[in-house]
Amino acid sequence: MNKRGREILKLNFAVLLAGATGLFGRTISLSEIPLVWYRMLFAIVVLAVMMAVGRRLHLPPLGQTMKILGCGFVLAIHWVLFYGSIKESNVSVGVICFATASFFTALLEPMVNRHRPRWKQLLFSSISLVGIMMVFSLDTRYRLGIAMGLASAALYSLFSIFNKNVAQQTGQGSSTMLLYELIGGALVLTLLMPFYHILFPGMPVVPDRNDLLMLLLLASVFTIWPMFLQIQVLKTLSPFLVNITYNLESVYSIFFAMLLFNESRELSLSFWLGVALVVLSVFLEIFSRREESEKESQVPEGNAD
Repeated sequence: MNKRGREILKLNFAVLLAGATGLFGRTISLSEIPLVWYRMLFAIVVLAVMMAVGRRLHLPPLGQTMKILGCGFVLAIHWVLFYGSIKESNVSVGVICFATASFFTALLEPMVNRHRPRWKQLLFSSISLVGIMMVFSLDTRYRLGIAMGLASAALYSLFSIFNKNVAQQTGQGSSTMLLYELIGGALVLTLLMPFYHILFPGMPVVPDRNDLLMLLLLASVFTIWPMFLQIQVLKTLSPFLVNITYNLESVYSIFFAMLLFNESRELSLSFWLGVALVVLSVFLEIFSRREESEKESQVPEGNAD
């Protein structure tokens, strides 16, 4: 298996782990801002200790650090809106809305990186979008949850684009990128916490025993590992491929939620057709990229124009 194939396998394992993260929005009683704040703080501690033991802990140059922290700001707000969407609706609605990230990436990435839109990406993401709508009919009772979920997806697409650009510009390792992104996110949420306490004085900000256990599990296994893998694969794979593969997260999350929280319904023909379209869009993008790579490798050096 070539390097690209190995990176795609890594990506799919990260998506499987990420499929469980939405469940913590139901099991943890804290609201979205304290939840994400603790998630980031605990993940920082765990990752920093791991890096210190491996003698990989270091501070990048100031300019690079500021860029990485900026990516963390976007990541933190994405997570807050993602868990807010789940708490305002349910796990299924939250993850389905998040799966529109590939569609936003197809629209936003050409704007950020200043190139023409790739029509194949728009087509593949549209196929995936139709599949997502077929998997779960978005109930109008969850308007606020849907709005937060869509905003979360848009921010996640921006995070993927910025993260890839900053990683290429700085040349920093995956663990260093992740650590300082988590620090950046924790900083912006620390600034928001006093305002949160003023606006919602009755809401708890200290986790109980069950919340503490869930937060530690979320921060260590289900944050550091998939995020580390994602940052690794973004050095080789495109942000669009990463985001369209993450559409499978919604499928995993819905199955988990049905099993654990009884967010059940009949698995109709529409459900399975929707799942098939989501999977199809991922494989179309993978094979399309493979064909492009093969064509580029067959171009003689003198014909680069």
